[in-house]
Amino acid sequence: MDLRDQVVLVTGASAGIGRACVRAFAAAGARVAFCGRRRDRLEALAEELAAAGAEVHPFVLDVRRRQEVAAALAGLPEPFSAPGILVNNAGLSRGLDPIQDGEWRDWEEMIETNVKGLLWVTRAVVPGMVARGRGHVINIGSIAGREVYPGGAVYCASKHAVAAITRGLRLDLNQAGIRVSTVDPGLVNTEFSTVRFRGDRTRADATYAGMTPLTAEDVADAVLWAATRPAHVNVAEILLLPTDQAAATVVRRRG
Repeated sequence: MDLRDQVVLVTGASAGIGRACVRAFAAAGARVAFCGRRRDRLEALAEELAAAGAEVHPFVLDVRRRQEVAAALAGLPEPFSAPGILVNNAGLSRGLDPIQDGEWRDWEEMIETNVKGLLWVTRAVVPGMVARGRGHVINIGSIAGREVYPGGAVYCASKHAVAAITRGLRLDLNQAGIRVSTVDPGLVNTEFSTVRFRGDRTRADATYAGMTPLTAEDVADAVLWAATRPAHVNVAEILLLPTDQAAATVVRRRG
């Protein structure tokens, strides 16, 4: 599928997978609207891409805020006002504690962002796709949406919810001819672990010690591939793992 006439919306674009997706779609010729919570990073990315000739529109948005999501997406300017591809990437993890030691604030942030935030954005964008009779929703899930590991119950639950929402959305949109996909990565070396451990770089770096994780660009390549299949092809699910990873907690480490 040629992306040069497509408008793409990417959430959680301040860093990591979201930022890599913005770059990938812009390089493919799409017009890209993208949002996140860190204005300076969004503006720096926009300047970089505009200098390369891309059409981009950055805007600050916290997907947890339902009314702000609705207002921001209803107010997207031309020529970004009708996204044909939505990449629901905004998400995070907090902590790695067993439930009995968990922090309710961590649980709330994960559920508000990973589940409700995805719903608010989807609800704001998909009606336009239905009205136009075309579109593609690509949710960034996780291997944590397929497995559960110790200390990750709530994060895994939030990603299992993403998996269920994706499958349900595919059913709901079948008669509208809209594609729905999920790309579920394993270990990716982004800010994910630094955020999970609230800036503890030593603990974050240990997540990837002795193995070669995926990069954000690896995931963006998979997202772009799914988006550019012929219109009659829907890539329903991609499970993307580093070679060193066989399951959520089965990782080959060297040294």
